[in-house]
Amino acid sequence: MKKTWWTHGEQLVSRAAHALEHHPRQVTALVAAVLLTAGGGAYAVASLGPDPSALPVHEILQDVQPLPLAEQVDALDAHHFSLYTNERVRPTDTAESLLGRLGVNDPAAAAFLRTDPLARAQVLRAPGRTVNVEASDDHDLLRLQVRWASDDKNFQRLVVERQPSGGFTSRIETAPLVATLRVGSGTIRSSLFAAVDQAGLPDAVTSQLVDIYGGQIDFHRHLRAGDRFSVVYETLEADGEPMRTGRVVSAEFVNAGRKMDALWFQPAGQPGGYFDFEGHSLERAFLASPMLVTRITSGFAMRFHPILHKWIWHKGIDYGAPTGTPVRTVGDGRVVFAGQQTGYGNVIEIDHGKGDETVYAHLSRINVKLGQMVTRGQFIGNVGATGWATGPHLHFEFRENGKELDPLDVARRQPPLRELTPQARADFDRLAQSMRTQLALAASANQVASTR
Repeated sequence: MKKTWWTHGEQLVSRAAHALEHHPRQVTALVAAVLLTAGGGAYAVASLGPDPSALPVHEILQDVQPLPLAEQVDALDAHHFSLYTNERVRPTDTAESLLGRLGVNDPAAAAFLRTDPLARAQVLRAPGRTVNVEASDDHDLLRLQVRWASDDKNFQRLVVERQPSGGFTSRIETAPLVATLRVGSGTIRSSLFAAVDQAGLPDAVTSQLVDIYGGQIDFHRHLRAGDRFSVVYETLEADGEPMRTGRVVSAEFVNAGRKMDALWFQPAGQPGGYFDFEGHSLERAFLASPMLVTRITSGFAMRFHPILHKWIWHKGIDYGAPTGTPVRTVGDGRVVFAGQQTGYGNVIEIDHGKGDETVYAHLSRINVKLGQMVTRGQFIGNVGATGWATGPHLHFEFRENGKELDPLDVARRQPPLRELTPQARADFDRLAQSMRTQLALAASANQVASTR
């Protein structure tokens, strides 16, 4: 039998090969650890060497030939880019001034905006609209767009484009508005209107909050400093650009420590409405106010009459507003008077049935006729200063069987119009839970901001 003899070195090699074959991961980790340790040791030894500043320095000079300028220019010409910007149209804008603010220097484009009927009507004659442009790196106009809402569901888009021939074309496109949800919150310091403005929320949110909570809160007498609110509302967008404010989807209002919540919900096959998070309807037969934006200047109480100069009972509520501000009916009914009356000036009276009647006085304009049927929220006239009035305002009365009542008390004591059906309750509860989360986030952000 032949016996193989191994030297010590051959035995080590054989064992290493066997270990690598059967335990590759362990061997790799071991080698890596050894190399890392060796690297650290090398660093420690190298740091004890001579000072680098004492080592000899050799200067090497060599000529470098740049590429010819023509080649560099040709290379740059191969790359083109577009410039994007936007500006609002001003009432005094010309085609040249508008394009100049947009960074466009293109006489042909300016001439097109002046002469094209679509561009002239929808750009130069539409102050306040936002113009978006794409321009070349030579500041020539490539594309111009302007958007505006045509109704509650759609928007229109004017597109002006440069053609390969160098001229321009224009067209109007129609596309659906996209509803996105936004949140906001605020704290009352002086008034609801000031708080909403400080929170950066649209005016339309204010009017909707007044309508939603008008039956629970007297915004003229019952607000307190420190009251707070949070809202989730829709913004209707066109290509990502906000066009108008949509509906308040959900809200929370804390007044004098009392928390009141609201949620818009539309059961299948039924009209939508506002409910609290327990599912009780917040809608009443009458709106709380005949004005979208309310500022009460005189309440339902004794007052010194500014014209008669004596104390008399004020049998309604006066809402201060500029001449021409729209006035709406607070409920469904029929117009039983539309004309002039001594003292009241231009006045409208509406019969709502069951002995209920409302009066709208001192109007600058009457937009309904005698006998006409009107629906809750319909605009029926405009604020004015006709009759015995010292300034523009709306005098509003609510009568029940001929007796004047405080309209704010009437709004608060109305019974709900309806309740949720058992079939709709599950969908409502899921939506309410989602809105609770969003309102809580908005309230937390407001609290953080108020502590800064």
